[in-house]
Amino acid sequence: MHTLIRQVSADVDPFQIAFLRNFFGLVIFIPFIVRSGLVVFRTSNFPLHCGRALLNVCAMMAFFTALSTIDVAKATALNFTAPIYTAILSVLFLGERFRLRRWGAIGLGFVGMLVILRPGIIEVDRGSILVLSSAILWGIVMMLIKFLGRTESSLTITAYMNVLMSVLSLVPALFVWTNPPLEIWGILLAIGLTGTAAQLGLAESLKRAEATFVLPFEFLRLIWAALLGFLMFSEVPDVYTWLGGGVIFASTLYLAYRERLKSAET
Repeated sequence: MHTLIRQVSADVDPFQIAFLRNFFGLVIFIPFIVRSGLVVFRTSNFPLHCGRALLNVCAMMAFFTALSTIDVAKATALNFTAPIYTAILSVLFLGERFRLRRWGAIGLGFVGMLVILRPGIIEVDRGSILVLSSAILWGIVMMLIKFLGRTESSLTITAYMNVLMSVLSLVPALFVWTNPPLEIWGILLAIGLTGTAAQLGLAESLKRAEATFVLPFEFLRLIWAALLGFLMFSEVPDVYTWLGGGVIFASTLYLAYRERLKSAET
């Protein structure tokens, strides 16, 4: 999905891409809503769903804009920082307690981020700042999902996400709207398909296996991003992207492992 966004960003504004990704994702999700009926929208947390959708749209637009300016692999590696922000916010707002080892893992994640950015050695570009801003917003979104998951089903959370994000992302898209060439529409549809398929696949994998088993496969995103970025745009990630991305991923994996141990204890 990331490489397809990069490919069409020369012809379509990232804000419009974000809306079409959400719209096509909603179209694909409609059969799930029809099968479950309107009961899927029963909630006592509608304002929280709206806030979560708004933050998610902002995160998506920031990330899609970044993809139009920096290497796909670099954007993917920096995006691994989102779970780190979720962990910090869960301590601040959800009352979770971390011991020294988990704080050490969080610190290690920020070290990995600095390895990629190398501030003071090279200029930190606008695209990297947008990715990190997106990761912070996505970290807040994941914290809200954790909170909503205490009372809401995953189907209700996903249904509200698809509907509200489609509506909210339409507004900024209208200000930059253009009619893409006919051949671009197939790619835009593919962006919606791949994004929704990834969400459903991850949700199903987490139902069938523990997060500590599933999450190591997330690192394949960086490998695929590097490969597709090279094949489609002749982008070659530097060693700092690989090293920093690996360090960030290792820290988030350890946080997931400690979360599993905590859940087992309770």
